[in-house]
Amino acid sequence: MALQVTAAPDEPDLLFLPWDTPLEEWPDSQLVALPRGISRHVVRFVRLNGVVYAVKEVGEHLAVREYRLLRDLERIGVPSVEAVAVVKGRTTAGGEELDPALITRHLQFSLPYRALFSSTLRPDTAGRLLDALALLLVRLHLVGFSWNDCSLSNTLFRRDAGAFAAYLVDAETGELHPQLSRGQREHDLEVARINIYGELSDLEAGGMLHESIDALHTSDAVVRRYSQLWDELTQPLLIKADERFLVDAHIRRLNDLGFDVAEVEVVSEPGQTRVRVQPKVVDAGHHSRRLIRLTGLDVEENQARRLLNDLDSYRAALAIPEGDESVAAHRWVSEVFEPVVRSVPKDQRGKLEPAEIFHEVLEHRWFLSEQAGHDVGLQAAAESYVREVLARKPVEQAVLGARIGEPSDSTMEFRLSFAPDPEPNDDISP
Repeated sequence: MALQVTAAPDEPDLLFLPWDTPLEEWPDSQLVALPRGISRHVVRFVRLNGVVYAVKEVGEHLAVREYRLLRDLERIGVPSVEAVAVVKGRTTAGGEELDPALITRHLQFSLPYRALFSSTLRPDTAGRLLDALALLLVRLHLVGFSWNDCSLSNTLFRRDAGAFAAYLVDAETGELHPQLSRGQREHDLEVARINIYGELSDLEAGGMLHESIDALHTSDAVVRRYSQLWDELTQPLLIKADERFLVDAHIRRLNDLGFDVAEVEVVSEPGQTRVRVQPKVVDAGHHSRRLIRLTGLDVEENQARRLLNDLDSYRAALAIPEGDESVAAHRWVSEVFEPVVRSVPKDQRGKLEPAEIFHEVLEHRWFLSEQAGHDVGLQAAAESYVREVLARKPVEQAVLGARIGEPSDSTMEFRLSFAPDPEPNDDISP
């Protein structure tokens, strides 16, 4: 069978990738090192002429179906990755058939949840990320899309001009209908609840989740958040000419739910006006936004500024082009930041946040280099810092957002900043 492409790709060079080789055996020279989420299929990233594409091996029926669904979602304006093509008719040099490949355009500056939900992620930021997932699910249901496998693994997160956004990245189980029934929406919510609980529990078991984030509470909270937002967005807002204050009241209710307003659409009709409000999830802090966008590290603004300075210096030292900022950031995390954090003994890691430790190691490196008259290197500085500085600090678990030495309640329990929980017998279904 000859190689077939379902739709002509924008990038002709995609046709000349090694399609006669299983994806997991593609040479490193063809690939881009970017953080990947968990997938039941083999997924690789490639760059062609400055554009990064995700390539996924999947059965022909699923590949063609997901391609069409993603194209439909793009057409109706739902946040999702862009489908580029399906490559079929793949065979090895020996004639063995290979699974087709679905090609999507990589969503620049997006990160999978495992690069975000970590010990560095503050609980309030985790809440806003999950708010973004609830908002994505509402938007999908409003256009009649039943995901059937809503999960953190099937979502990419991105910050854009202060707003958090969640994007659908895996649509192979989805179905697009003219309208969803209550039962279809409730099924999607139950699947989401189970998947999110399992994913956060997996992170918790691996010591990768901040201790203040409770997996069960969080998965339930996403469903409650969805229900609140669904009710607020689906209740019609009809006003008269002298009732403009009702629009402000509607926006305030969204603000009380933790959402800002992306746009307001007003449609005049005979005798009344219909108002539609589109929410968005927001956060502040330019440097912290840039750092989490590039690396998934969620830290205070001043810490982010210092870490970004080191990242920029690292990229410049290796002469990595500015257009490859995401690749440089991924390498910096694995080759610079994480080795410093791992150099701290486990019994001392509770004294300071990882970002603060890294900041102090940089300060210590500068001090040692001044004394020695040359750069002593980061690893030597980290070892010296642990031995000479960190070991003498009091054993004190840093509270997120507070500096060591500031008053804090070590017994304080952090939970995600969702609306108050319903009573145990309350129905949290929409």
